[in-house]
Amino acid sequence: MSQTLSDVRQNGCRKPAARAADRPSWSQVFLRPEAVWPLSRGAGVTVAVIGSGVDAAAGSGAGALAGRLTLGPRLHGDGDAGRDCVGHGTALATLVAGRRPADGGPSGVAPAAKVLAVAATDDAGSTNADLLARGIRAAADGGARIGLVAAPIGESAPALADAVGYATAKGMLLVAPIGPDNQAVNAPVYPAGYPGVLAVAGIGADGAPTRAGGSDSAGGSAGSSGTAGQAAAAVAPGRTSRVDVTAPGEGLLAAGPGGGTFTVSGPSYAAALVAGTAALVLGRSPSLTVEQLADRLRSTAYRPGTALPDPAVGWGAVDPVTAVGAPVAVPGSTAAAAAEPVVVPPPPDGRPVRLASAVTGVSLGGAALLGLAAAAARVGRNRAAARAGAGAGAGAGTGTGGGTGERDGAVAPTGQ
Repeated sequence: MSQTLSDVRQNGCRKPAARAADRPSWSQVFLRPEAVWPLSRGAGVTVAVIGSGVDAAAGSGAGALAGRLTLGPRLHGDGDAGRDCVGHGTALATLVAGRRPADGGPSGVAPAAKVLAVAATDDAGSTNADLLARGIRAAADGGARIGLVAAPIGESAPALADAVGYATAKGMLLVAPIGPDNQAVNAPVYPAGYPGVLAVAGIGADGAPTRAGGSDSAGGSAGSSGTAGQAAAAVAPGRTSRVDVTAPGEGLLAAGPGGGTFTVSGPSYAAALVAGTAALVLGRSPSLTVEQLADRLRSTAYRPGTALPDPAVGWGAVDPVTAVGAPVAVPGSTAAAAAEPVVVPPPPDGRPVRLASAVTGVSLGGAALLGLAAAAARVGRNRAAARAGAGAGAGAGTGTGGGTGERDGAVAPTGQ
């Protein structure tokens, strides 16, 4: 297992952050998952975070995942997955399912979902095809319905492809970034490059795809870690074989190991928000198959206003409100089941968020009431499934497929 010199190698394991945010991340304002929490908070759904591990302290006491964190195996080294030296897996897990703090700080998309931590990297965040394959299988065997693969690699391998097929057969949707968080290459990475894996790219607050590369915002390189036999790299937008959906992936707020709030950036964090959205959908519609769940996330995304799928943003930005609330097709019927309406409150004053063309003219500030049963039809996002009355779950698509920004300490990238 080779790698370039990382921040962890130089400075040891990630230290707790000294600050705590008292406001939600811009991504939470953009996605507005709280609008559907009356219908689903992800309860009963397990999301596996396959990466550097998740800090065990997050699952106890006042931790962001208290009572909802299961520590799975550590596939490299001793112990279980409750040690997270780089902090990457902990940040991802809290973006997926962190509890909502009383002070109004950042929370996860699905705050009632469970997290299964599977450590498939070394302490510095390096991984290879064998470790990822074993991690995916362990997640599927552990009962996870969603598997978030945090550490992509640059080459396909039979063992990894077989593990993807195994997970799909076991009913687990794999969600993976289109590249690591800190460098740039011009080729697909895996498992995002495999059919059946939901491939996720990041966008910034302006809705545009984020740059593949990046550096420590405090100055200097954030460091990188390599994959099996080579240094890993991120993928430039439009240079991958496929992008399915996007989500905010720049300047996000998340909890890290030991506590405190970290600022993180990269497509792996966007993938965490998509995994959380998938947990919300399954919390309300647990009978969806892997293919139906992936199709629902694609078909209810904010359309980019270009030919679909767009090479850089796929089917658009994931939309928790419509993904959860749009009508669900009744098995054996062409009719759609009625969905409960829910009031969508306006965004908080003083927190404007610029939406990209991916939002296709729908302003967060302009939405006062959205009946979730008619959400897909009302926003005018060309959802063919909604117009046909077949339910958004039918899917509009046929495809199935940074360095970490730091303010007051950042979570180091993993497997990248």
